[in-house]
This record gives sequence, C-alpha cells and structure tokens, in this order.
Amino acid sequence: MSREAVTAAHVDSSPPHAGHGAHADAAHHGPVWLAHHFDTPAQQFDTAKIGMWVFLAQELLFFSGLFVAYGVYRSWYPEMFIAASRQLNKEMGATNTVVLLFSSLTVALAVRYSQVGNRKMTGRLILTTIGCACMFLVIKFFEYKHKFEGGLLPGRFYHPHLEHLVHGSPPLPDNTGSFFSIYFMMTGVHGIHVLIGIGVLIWVWIRNNRGEFSKEYFTPVDIVALYWHLVDLVWIYLFPLLYLI
Repeated sequence: MSREAVTAAHVDSSPPHAGHGAHADAAHHGPVWLAHHFDTPAQQFDTAKIGMWVFLAQELLFFSGLFVAYGVYRSWYPEMFIAASRQLNKEMGATNTVVLLFSSLTVALAVRYSQVGNRKMTGRLILTTIGCACMFLVIKFFEYKHKFEGGLLPGRFYHPHLEHLVHGSPPLPDNTGSFFSIYFMMTGVHGIHVLIGIGVLIWVWIRNNRGEFSKEYFTPVDIVALYWHLVDLVWIYLFPLLYLI
C-alpha cells in the first residue's frame, strides 16, 4: 500500500462536521473502493492479504493429504512407482513446468505495473498469464488423452494396451492402477485449481479494463497473484515426484 493511499485515507476518513448528516458521513468515509467496515485503505489491504494467506494455508493442508498418500504408496511399492512413471511424458511435463514458471513472472509483473498505475501493461500481463494457463491445460489434455487410449487409468479401470506403452519401458506390475489413481487425483485437483485461476484472472482483467485499479488500489491483482503462485508451487512439486522418479 502506497504512502499516498495511507495519507489519503486519513484525510478522507476524518470525522464529518456536526450537522452535515449521513450524506456528509458517507462523503468523508474515504475512496469509493474503501469498504464501509474499514477505517483506512491500509487496514483493508492488510486484512485482505491476511485472509488470502489463511486461505492458502488451508489449500496447502488440502494438498498435503495427497502428498502423504503419495509418500505412503511409494514407500510400499517403490518398484511399481518407478515402472509406472516411465509411462509419463517427461517432455510435456517439463514444458508445463516452464509455462507455469513463466506465468508466475508475468503475474508478478502485473502486480508491479498495477502498483505504478500502468493499466495497459497490467492488462497485457494478465492476459499473458491467462494464455499460459490455457496452454498448460491444453498440454495436460493431450497427456490425459494418451493415458485413456493406453488404458492407463485409476484403480479397477486400469487395463494397459501394450501398443500404447513406452517402448523399452520396464514391465508394469498388476497394481500399477494405484499409481495412476494418485496421478489423476493429484494432477486433476491441480488442474481444477488452474481453471479457477483462469476464472479469477479474467475477473481481474475485466476490472482492470474498467479502470478500477490505480496506484492507490490494486489489492485484487495482488491477491489473485498470490493464489496463482500457489498453483505454480504445487506443480513444481508434482513434476519431479511423478515424472522424475
């Protein structure tokens, strides 16, 4: 939050003179984007930031259950995990990793340009981030398509088709369906988060085009960027654990 915003908040939120009534009270509360239950823009910004960090902590707890399941099953069946991971496309996984890392850069730059009031560049960078997210999902679609065609599916739906398996890969044990259950669960839940990220990024882009953000008010851009960084962070762990065993 800029010093100008804090200063403006103290000026705008000063008590109305006696006799001016409710209209004067509303007029002196602060900028139009300051919610009525906050005294200053700084208070509103800090509250939103803390709320998002609490939400992200909950998201980490949610994903931690999946990582624990991965760790337990991998400790039980290490050979099966190694054999099954050979069926994943490392090139596609690496490409998606680069795409998401680049999207983290673009969304961080979007926050910076919103802080200095450059609406045009903010919009372009948000659109670039959305494009990266869509590219990630397209690549993931082709990965999933190959798994469905090869019968490499979760649990009891696991029926591998030999002609679709990677040439020269080790034989797949009968319980390999457990690996693909974990694979589809972890990457699928992550994919849902990418879709949600696209939705909120579009929402921020629309608001930016309306001119709702400025040097004094850029909280939604900052908050959405934090969420997107979490999406990137989770994938950074998924890629080596699933693809690089």
